[in-house]
Amino acid sequence: MRSAIPLLCLLLSLPVQAAGDPKLGKPLHDKQCVACHVKLLGGDGSGMYTRKPRLINNLAALEQRVATCSAQTNAGWFPEEEAHVAAWLNQTYYKFK
Repeated sequence: MRSAIPLLCLLLSLPVQAAGDPKLGKPLHDKQCVACHVKLLGGDGSGMYTRKPRLINNLAALEQRVATCSAQTNAGWFPEEEAHVAAWLNQTYYKFK
């Protein structure tokens, strides 16, 4: 039992969900999101992220928006894939810390 305590402490100190990988998020975004955003806003669809006033103001809101869009479009993404897309969007457009 004594040897299990340090392991348990280590596991509890790990983040619940690791940050996504932007490199994995871009192709997911391009495949699932761009066509819808172009249809809604025209151009290349990036206006969804650059419009004023900005509707997404923090990382938690961005992650929630990606999850909502994933559900609405039946993307079939796992939470890890949603995290990858949110990471790419954050890196490319939002720059939240």
